Amino acid sequence: MDSPSRSGVFQASTDARLEAFAESISFDKRLYRQDIRGSIAHARMLQANGLISESDLSAIVDTLQQIETEIEAGDFPIRLELEDIHMHIESVLIDRIGDVGRKLHTARSRNDQVSTDARMWVRESIDQVDALLLELQRSFLGRCEADMDVILPAYTHLQRAQPVLAPHYWLAYVEKFQRDRDRLADCRRRVNQSPLGVAAVAGTTLPIDRQMTANALDFEGVTANSLDTSSDRDFILESAFVLSLVASHLSGWAEEWILWSTVEFNFIKMPQQFCTGSSIMPQKVNPDTLELTRGKSARVMGNLQTLMLLVKNLPLAYNRDLQEDKPPLFDSFDTIIAMLELAIPIVAGSQLQRQAIAARIEEGYLDATTLMEWLIKKGMPQRTAHHAVGAIVGQAMEAGVPLADLSLQAMQQHAAEIDESIFESLGTANAVAAFTSYGSTAPDQVRQQVTSWSERLK
Repeated sequence: MDSPSRSGVFQASTDARLEAFAESISFDKRLYRQDIRGSIAHARMLQANGLISESDLSAIVDTLQQIETEIEAGDFPIRLELEDIHMHIESVLIDRIGDVGRKLHTARSRNDQVSTDARMWVRESIDQVDALLLELQRSFLGRCEADMDVILPAYTHLQRAQPVLAPHYWLAYVEKFQRDRDRLADCRRRVNQSPLGVAAVAGTTLPIDRQMTANALDFEGVTANSLDTSSDRDFILESAFVLSLVASHLSGWAEEWILWSTVEFNFIKMPQQFCTGSSIMPQKVNPDTLELTRGKSARVMGNLQTLMLLVKNLPLAYNRDLQEDKPPLFDSFDTIIAMLELAIPIVAGSQLQRQAIAARIEEGYLDATTLMEWLIKKGMPQRTAHHAVGAIVGQAMEAGVPLADLSLQAMQQHAAEIDESIFESLGTANAVAAFTSYGSTAPDQVRQQVTSWSERLK
């Protein structure tokens, strides 16, 4: 049996090789809920505008709901010649209620039908990712109070730079994931426009009400140009881009914690239920979940590249190439959701290695910038202070001691402005306490941010 999409103009049946090559049911079957919901809304609009009768509507809705139940129960037959989930559902509908089923496709095309289904699926998936990102933010935020007394070395170029409170670090990721959520919300606005009713490419001569179906399907509005709508996949590319940024943030976090879990860093211990062992080395507790997070981020970014190349040279209106947008779209959302579902308990359940961190926190001269800024406040030009403190650090390195253990006389050799009060600013705890600027690691600033985020993420 050929697909219902083949009209009477065809004189030959579809070659079986084309059926196998062109099918998308193997992956777009997951759109069945959206397809049935969209079809029911379309049927109700047709009835409201006199294009089908009330009895037609009742038969269509009842049968579509039966089909949905059968699909969910795994009792729905799949036939390659029917190409996709849309033709499968319509074909069964026609088999069961005959000409009444043939009326459903009035005033619509698979072009607007597919776009409608995809937009609803993306909208729901965005909401799922957003909810998981919120939980991940809460996991980072939930660490802040207990870790308020822990000072970590912040790194630039993977070299120790300045001291920060552990909650300042946790809140950095809260900020990153908030930007991801903001981008998702912005993307969702453009996703949430109904294409249903633009038909194939030019609209329809039949009396329809596009706003009625948009309202029924919870769209915020309707697309304004039928020609653009038929070919538009911007909403898919934009969502894939946002997911790529989420993947990048998760990958960066994973890389840091992979390093932090090594013997060399020994900053953090992850829950063992999210680690694996070695087939030969019995002592190993490997951070495989984080390594896979880092690795799978490449898939998400690769999917964006696939989608960009897919649409880059397509002329206006629908082209069959667009069928290939679903696998990378589905994979990006599936991968990000899986990554987030694991990240949440890892963040919440990991333990800072407080003693190990404290034992080495004075290494690396993290208070050098604080010393430089102390001199600036005494009136010394920044570049002069920068050079003088570099010389002081060099002297401390030769002596193998932290800055706080150098004598006042040794420091005064390079900056006569230094007096006894400098020791109130040296050492990582004093250096952290010396910060004052908004957005810094100053303890009062961090506490204010924790309070603010606690309100925002309730």
